[in-house]
Amino acid sequence: MTDADAGGVATDLATFVSSLAAADVPEDAFRLTERAILDTVGVTLAGADAEAGSIAAATASDGHGETTVLGRDDRLPLSDAVFVNATAGHALDFDDVALAAMDGHPSVPMVAPLLAVGEREGASGRDLLTAFVAGFETQHYLSAPISPGHYEGGWHATSTIGLFGATAAVANLLDLSAERTAHALSIAASMPAGLKRNFGSTTKPVHAGQAARSGTTAALLAAEGATADSTAIDGERGFFDLYRGDGEPDLGALPALGDRWSILEDGIDVKKYPCCYYTHAAIYAAIGLADEYDLEPDAIDDVTVTASQGAADALAHDDPETGLEAKFSMPYLIGRAIARRDVGLAAFDAANIDEPAVQTVRRRVTLTVDDELAYDSNAARVAVTTRGGETYERTRERPPGTHDDPLSMDELREKFRMCADRAPAAVATDDTLAALSDLRSVADVSDVLESL
Repeated sequence: MTDADAGGVATDLATFVSSLAAADVPEDAFRLTERAILDTVGVTLAGADAEAGSIAAATASDGHGETTVLGRDDRLPLSDAVFVNATAGHALDFDDVALAAMDGHPSVPMVAPLLAVGEREGASGRDLLTAFVAGFETQHYLSAPISPGHYEGGWHATSTIGLFGATAAVANLLDLSAERTAHALSIAASMPAGLKRNFGSTTKPVHAGQAARSGTTAALLAAEGATADSTAIDGERGFFDLYRGDGEPDLGALPALGDRWSILEDGIDVKKYPCCYYTHAAIYAAIGLADEYDLEPDAIDDVTVTASQGAADALAHDDPETGLEAKFSMPYLIGRAIARRDVGLAAFDAANIDEPAVQTVRRRVTLTVDDELAYDSNAARVAVTTRGGETYERTRERPPGTHDDPLSMDELREKFRMCADRAPAAVATDDTLAALSDLRSVADVSDVLESL
């Protein structure tokens, strides 16, 4: 079957994506999307100097291109630039998450394609924001029938679901028809990949790069007339069937597109710390305990962190040897939180991993699982016992920076500046911040990219 009019998930989703216009998007959704794009550009600038970002750039075409590479004095062909920018955006694991919507990182697979295609097309800021919303709602829509089984089964949703978000976002930006958008989504159904087994390595950021590039390719192929089976997502042995995990796909869980806005209801959670999101509540609690009780590394006898099974599955490195492994190490991160009262970008520099005070605490940290917590819960309880026999505990249900407890604009701008300072090339930080903070008013996204 190759007729997109035959019906099914791809057709229904394509109708929404292709018809979504700026006038349809609530203003609050535009505001949240502006914050997401600002944050993603910031972490991409810093990620350009990270190991995975540098490796991705080194593999890119040596030829001259037309597309801006963030944080570098380079221009590359569109596909290469999308891959390099999206990989850099996830290189530090500092990009936003949307666990309620898709069990992954929603923005990083979409922002690089939108900036690249937007630059080529002379798109406005409002065009980009609208396309982002189309992609975000797509990720929530396609995640709902197979979540959390898809993630529990070992797939990295940032790559596998994010791919469809990138496809839908670019299709909307290119103003593809419903028929061609349906084909784009069905083409994308042949492209998902990304294993959680590779968390803690330079391959994890590549997941975002390949999702962004593949989604862009799927949309561009459809724009040129490429076709795909209209049941490639929901048909027998289609995406849902093959990527569902242990459970059956629940098509009854598909949300009503355009009636309930996932970006407003489920939202986007912005990271305060550049590491696995499952650790953030524990880090925040540990810093609070260390500050309140003036805890010093040599005074610590034992630290027990209690979290969800999802956290235990993701945090595979008790004794990390690299910065990437440290991002997925609860003992290291809690050791850093207590010993240094800070978990910023410098915490993952190679020279700082073996810092004696941090290692003193790390060796005394144990991660345990609370079976009563939902698999993907981000709650954590930190209990610190001192050599003097005192025990101090703190529980936090949600990480800082969540949709319902967002970082302030001052905090967001501070994070952006910290990231921009790490870019390999000079960044006009003030100009970029001003433009991205009011992206709705930008007439041509190319003007913003000139400062990057």
